Amino acid sequence: MPKLEDKHLMPVTLTDIRTAAHEIAGHVVRTPMRPSPSISALTGADVWLKLENLQFTASFKDRGALYRLQALSELERRLGVIAISAGNHAQGVAYHAGRLGIPATIAMPRGTPFAKVARTESFGARVIQDGNELADLEALAAELVAKEGLTLIHPYDDDRIIAGQGTVGLEILDAAPEIDTIVAPIGGGGLMAGIAIAAKALKPSIRLIGVEANAFPSMSCAIHGTNAPASKPTIAEGIAVKYPGKRTLPIIREHVEEILVLDEAELEYGVQELATVGKVVAEGAGAAPLAALLAYPEKFAGRKVALVISGGNIDATLLASTLMRSLVRHKRLIRLRVEVSDAPGGLASATRIIADAGANVLEVQHNRLFFDVPIKLTEIDFVLEVRDAAHCDRLLAALAAGGITAQLLATHAHSIPGP
Repeated sequence: MPKLEDKHLMPVTLTDIRTAAHEIAGHVVRTPMRPSPSISALTGADVWLKLENLQFTASFKDRGALYRLQALSELERRLGVIAISAGNHAQGVAYHAGRLGIPATIAMPRGTPFAKVARTESFGARVIQDGNELADLEALAAELVAKEGLTLIHPYDDDRIIAGQGTVGLEILDAAPEIDTIVAPIGGGGLMAGIAIAAKALKPSIRLIGVEANAFPSMSCAIHGTNAPASKPTIAEGIAVKYPGKRTLPIIREHVEEILVLDEAELEYGVQELATVGKVVAEGAGAAPLAALLAYPEKFAGRKVALVISGGNIDATLLASTLMRSLVRHKRLIRLRVEVSDAPGGLASATRIIADAGANVLEVQHNRLFFDVPIKLTEIDFVLEVRDAAHCDRLLAALAAGGITAQLLATHAHSIPGP
């Protein structure tokens, strides 16, 4: 990584972060830092989880939001604040502004998950939804600042925000000083920048690895001087940030060893495995650090790694869909096409073999009308629940032994390796 030439670009210090920790103590959760034997066995690293999904608003954003709000003047508190956010910063600002009696307005993209919108409104904030991305809302926020005298609470490009998020780094090394690698998601960079300042000051040898979605590789593109591609939908909307912070960029360039850019299948796999193996529910951004270990295990093998589970605000329908897709990926849900005689007993013979093999039928669909099926035969598509890939293979063998032609239909889940 290139080195900073101007140290004045990095105004936040370890002292600032320690001050932030003192000021927010008792008002935010000092979240658990737990070893995870199950995730360690899965990845080949000695893995600890920093569970920021256990904050009151289920995100690390509580920290920086509160610390920034504490700096408002009496006039600024009376007039109120505005934040631009896809959800987590919104909830952090809305919750703590409500506690402090500060009117809050939150500008959110139209596609923000319903759960995040509803939770933000439940804290008493005025929510305005407009635009498709965070960047689309900047003009709206500027208009409200000018018209209503609101104070903008930036989600990442603010010294007090960076200092507040940096308290995560203090807590990681206080709880587990043996940690030699910290992996955290990067959107605008406030979380990683704060962690980097704290962790490098306390333990200069520590490795810092960032994770971005390839739908929004803004920070890595800025560091390498390349243009970011056109944005795309992502499961990790918490790090779907179009432009990195001017304050956070030099900090990350100086201290972060590498930024791993993951595709959607890899990020989805992280959510699945964190829930099913680690028993921790996280949103896409929150599971991104585990996704990085699963995608690049050789980079972390044998190391003592802290994964910053940055948030748990995942929409229930998205989580359900992701977990069901995990069953497909691990061949616990399969689609099977069999060809049988189009006569009484044809279907029964197939289902009898399936039942005897211990598989559970979830869906059945006949196909006898299309020209690629002989007129005296019928194709039957089954969706089946099986125990694992080996059970699937035994079922196929049993059907073949019974004289039934069977074809396992593609699931497109092979792009991510199973356990």
